[in-house]
Amino acid sequence: MPVIWLSTATNRSSNAPCPRGPCLLSVSRLSPRWSASTLSSSWGSSSPVPRGSGRSSSPSWASCWSPRSTPSSPRSSRSRGVYQWVRRLGGPRLGWLVGWIYLASAVASLTTVAYLGSSWLHMLFSDSALSPATHVLLGAVFIAVALGINLLGVNPVKHFLNAGIVAEGIASIAVSVFLLLFARHHGFNILFDTLGAHAASGGSVTAGFVTCLAVAGWAFLGFDSTTQVAEETEQPRRSVPRALLRSYVFVAFTVLLTSIAVTLALRRPQDAVSGKTADPVFDAVTQSLGGWSEKPFIVVVLIAFFACAISIQTYIGRAVYAFARDRQLPFSAQLAKVGERQIPWVSLTVTAVLAGLGLLLGLNGNAAATLISFGSGGFYFIFLAVALVALSARLGGRWNPSAGEFRLGRAGLAINVLAVVWLLFEAVNIAWPRAELAPPSGSWIQVWAVVLVFSALLVLGLVYIALAKPHTRLSPNMSTEEVEAL
Repeated sequence: MPVIWLSTATNRSSNAPCPRGPCLLSVSRLSPRWSASTLSSSWGSSSPVPRGSGRSSSPSWASCWSPRSTPSSPRSSRSRGVYQWVRRLGGPRLGWLVGWIYLASAVASLTTVAYLGSSWLHMLFSDSALSPATHVLLGAVFIAVALGINLLGVNPVKHFLNAGIVAEGIASIAVSVFLLLFARHHGFNILFDTLGAHAASGGSVTAGFVTCLAVAGWAFLGFDSTTQVAEETEQPRRSVPRALLRSYVFVAFTVLLTSIAVTLALRRPQDAVSGKTADPVFDAVTQSLGGWSEKPFIVVVLIAFFACAISIQTYIGRAVYAFARDRQLPFSAQLAKVGERQIPWVSLTVTAVLAGLGLLLGLNGNAAATLISFGSGGFYFIFLAVALVALSARLGGRWNPSAGEFRLGRAGLAINVLAVVWLLFEAVNIAWPRAELAPPSGSWIQVWAVVLVFSALLVLGLVYIALAKPHTRLSPNMSTEEVEAL
């Protein structure tokens, strides 16, 4: 998610300062998959299932990054999401384990968006301090609204997601361009000034830069959401990779534009670095546009947050449905049910309840920060597993990417290797225990949050595989149809 929203939300809701230094002004400390999920989540009015249509009536960017949707039910074919890819290329045991951790991370991300978005909902109606109980209740409102709209069917979700895309354009691009053109207080040379931030990393500029890379990694998440609805789109083997790439490039552009604009618009950026300015993004926008802009800006951000929650819940429901359809979860028969509107309503409802239970951690700010950190960092381990499995299958001759409709040619292998190297570095970098990324009053648990939660989920998953043996319900080898589907 572009920093224009979450950087402020982080400070307001978690009471934790953003990382010290230029990265403070580049991305928020907690940035769960926002923009990519939104940009890849619009679809056409004729489709009974979420995500992606070039026929969308939205005047914005939806048709550029979303795969085109067809009027098919989720039962028509097999999802090409994280679980299915790893299962087919790495085996059913590994596929289940990665899919399990993916579902946990996705539910945590929905809790994160609801928790952070609720602070903006409170700001719209009150200037008083937000109590933990009220914070949790408003977060539950976010999840309930997202669930209700998803259960209504395709058209309501389409309109809300399109509204979110428009809100993103206003709050990120339009405001950023205004700040750059009319509210700049510094030259571009400030982008290369640490402003004393390296002191938080023991005086090492390199260590501070690596920390910033960890924070920046949290801004570029959510692109996997397009794969969750591959089976519900026209020509998914061709359209989904292109939708993913387009959304990634555009979101990268948006994040960089917003980051630079806000940094140059701050009158005293050193106050943001030191923590004296609690909400640098919000202050930069409202001070530049005037006091009148505060409430309208909050409304735009709220629209974007609601659209985000709807989008995340949409693809989590599909991910659970794909798992349950293969009889890989307890109560799979119920979770795989599809309603009259061709919506996996049971999966959507269950994930909403789980995300709502996660909000109870909001009664303790430090506990909530632990969940939020994992909701962001856990995805890089999942992406690393996907890249490693793809590389192994490519080198072992079990997967021939050149047989697909989207080809990278000879560069494919090099890109796969670079992806593994980068994801390994970034996964370790994000999980690395750093006191400067934890809440000021947090314990060692907050410092080690990603490692602890990931390890616990890994152990639970291994125990379930050993006892329940869900992999035995699947063929250990890929069928010819499944190989061709890749």
